Amino acid sequence: MGLLILLSSLNWFLEVSKWKILVKPLIKITFLEALEQSLASLTASIFTPNKIAEYGVKAMYFAPSERKKIVLLKLLGNLSQLGATIIFGIFGLLIFVRQYNPQNTLLFSTIFILACLLGITFIIKKLSQKDLYVKGYAVNSLFRFYKAISIKVYVNIWTLSLLRYLVFSFQFFVLLNLAGVQLSYFDSMIIVSSMYLLASLVPTVFILDLAIKGSLGIYLFSYAGVNELTILGVTTSMWILNWALPAILGSYFVLKFKFPDTVSA
Repeated sequence: MGLLILLSSLNWFLEVSKWKILVKPLIKITFLEALEQSLASLTASIFTPNKIAEYGVKAMYFAPSERKKIVLLKLLGNLSQLGATIIFGIFGLLIFVRQYNPQNTLLFSTIFILACLLGITFIIKKLSQKDLYVKGYAVNSLFRFYKAISIKVYVNIWTLSLLRYLVFSFQFFVLLNLAGVQLSYFDSMIIVSSMYLLASLVPTVFILDLAIKGSLGIYLFSYAGVNELTILGVTTSMWILNWALPAILGSYFVLKFKFPDTVSA
């Protein structure tokens, strides 16, 4: 239990550190301030699809003139974490399909994911070359904003995102071992990375995230002969340790939240 709590703490330490680094070019905040903003935004996003409320809550901690930039920085942080999930997930899913030869569903999912990635790359390239507007905002301005961010910041947030992925996926492996599952680390990560990738493609709210990951975990681990109740217990433990407990802690910061003085000025 001590190891599991340590891994959950490390998971959130990396996430909070990433947020602190992201906002540093705009305003320097302490680690405790970054922790408060991260936990409060998590709590406030419980009932919103894909935790969309996180953007607005984090923005409210800053002056109105900086809020659009804060939203864009939050988006960059989420995309970096999604990128880590995609990188590990694609390799994991391809190996899973080859090793377990499942039904065509996963094969088509793999092709769909690769096609989407190619499509997104093509769209981004085209958008960066044209003066397009989305709801009154120039798309080119978004590219200029992200281009202005230093390479050092990108390297740091991508490093933290990859490390965070390795931490919580290793925590999943530890829970599997505690539950008596006899799978090697490599074999476990093939299935875990596939599960997280497929779960990231499903829009959901915080409360239903457990059901989606649990269902996918049961389906994928069934090919390795793992009991359904075991996987349900592991995914539930992961959800409690990394999301439910931090959300409960974040409720304290939500209740004590006060708008910055600059709002009333």
